[in-house]
Amino acid sequence: MKKWISCILCILAWTLNAQNEALFERATADYNEGHYEDAIEKYQKILDNGKHSAALYYNLGNCYYKLNKIAPSIYYYEKGLLLDPTDSEIKNNLAFARNMILDDIEPLPQTGLSRITNRLRGLMTFDQWAYLAIASVLLFVLLYIAYYYLRYATHKRLAFILSMVSLFLSCTAVLLAYIQYHEYEAEQPAIIFAGEVAVKSEPNNRSQDAFELHEGTKVDVLDELDNWNKIELADGTTGWILKDKLKMLKDF
Repeated sequence: MKKWISCILCILAWTLNAQNEALFERATADYNEGHYEDAIEKYQKILDNGKHSAALYYNLGNCYYKLNKIAPSIYYYEKGLLLDPTDSEIKNNLAFARNMILDDIEPLPQTGLSRITNRLRGLMTFDQWAYLAIASVLLFVLLYIAYYYLRYATHKRLAFILSMVSLFLSCTAVLLAYIQYHEYEAEQPAIIFAGEVAVKSEPNNRSQDAFELHEGTKVDVLDELDNWNKIELADGTTGWILKDKLKMLKDF
């Protein structure tokens, strides 16, 4: 009985995957013909089927960008980057979309060490750093074993040096993976979807307006209270905004 259930599930999964691939191809054809709304509808069906990928979000971002819809285009580009932070095409198109945002927010200055660390972390995802750490440990073990079995002093010295380099690389990869994963878990990014919204100093409509934001601006959600979210901008400014004025990026 279990075998039959497994077979049925495999067939259903294969059928659904085939349907998603067909939808993706038809949506891409609609996009190439300039039928952006039709393409969006088909891409959305793929999401409704529970399938998502960086390529899918990238294409959705392109569709909305062509329709001059700032918030959803940035929203889907950002979601694509969450799945693949190293994708240069998504980064490039996101930069173009951000030029349409009205809010000009300067991020807080970084120290030299922070800039170097961020550049290193941006080279790979935390999963890829973890895989690199595992591979480096295995290489360290092999080289260290080779150190004991090699006969010539020059070969032993080279094996020892390379093993130490592998160990250092493994420790560095583990550290970068940990930092990147910790920051990923700590951050709750969101995109403003309201055309213009007043950010309050306190979580109620009677409080004073702290500042205004416009659609497409990226914020980080720090806290929530009833139907309010406390947000922080890249420059460190904080305030309260109604939940329905933004969309969370990690709502996969």
